[in-house]
Amino acid sequence: MIIFLFVILGGDKDCYHSYEVDYLLVLPTIFELHVGNFFLQLSSEFDRHRVLSCIRDLMQPWHRIFIGVIDPLKLKVETPEEVCERVLEAAKYIPLEQLGTTDDCGFSPFDDDQSTSRQIAFDKIRARIQGTKLAEETLNIIRRKSKEEN
Repeated sequence: MIIFLFVILGGDKDCYHSYEVDYLLVLPTIFELHVGNFFLQLSSEFDRHRVLSCIRDLMQPWHRIFIGVIDPLKLKVETPEEVCERVLEAAKYIPLEQLGTTDDCGFSPFDDDQSTSRQIAFDKIRARIQGTKLAEETLNIIRRKSKEEN
């Protein structure tokens, strides 16, 4: 059985209803759970470095960490390059074999919330896929260069 935990600061009705909750207060408890996969809202996080440092200190070798690289509450579609930068930033803290990407939250999870059009949602998902692929290519180049130097 696969168990995962999806942690968001709230994304319904186009608001972050729990945005004032400090991630560092809840992450230690979350990482004590017997869960293998963590999906964490991070794209809209004000201080990603601080949160990523905490994740690095708390995660275990059997954990998979999926970081949010897309903010569904903003209508601006992220570019693949922006997504790539977020992945590369996270790769400094999370081992590549444990790192994955996700969206900060779902797109219009409630029937009465039609603020994000279907087209914008698909464009954002496409940017996540392309940006993650771009990060993978960049990291593979870095890894190859490192092997050549050694």
